[in-house]
Amino acid sequence: MYKNILVTLNNSEQDKNLLAHVSELARLTRAHLLLAHVADGWAARNYDALKLAESEEMKADRAYLEGIAGQMKGEGLQVSTHLAMGDPPAEILKVAEREGCDLIAMTTHGHRLLGDIILGSTIENVRHKSRIPILVVRG
Repeated sequence: MYKNILVTLNNSEQDKNLLAHVSELARLTRAHLLLAHVADGWAARNYDALKLAESEEMKADRAYLEGIAGQMKGEGLQVSTHLAMGDPPAEILKVAEREGCDLIAMTTHGHRLLGDIILGSTIENVRHKSRIPILVVRG
């Protein structure tokens, strides 16, 4: 059923629960996992336009993705990584479409109303615009 799953990671503790779910799903379906993180700091959002060097945060995010991928490959899973830069919902949708993903896996932070108003909700933005099914796991 699923061949290519986009797994959006936050570089946080919440990722563990999501990774447990998608690892098992990938084993059952023999799917490839594309681990992605969207760096959205000032340097990331202006990286191309201003021809900036990678920030320390971006380097740490890339190392985090590669570390997780290495662990999962050691468990026999097919895994690749992608560090996107910019607006998280827009970048998640772009990567999913470009890479031919047939499922997007994300965690929910548990904000409610006020938190979503102030912080925004990546899941809500992706959910409303995606043509690809979304698996949401409680972080």
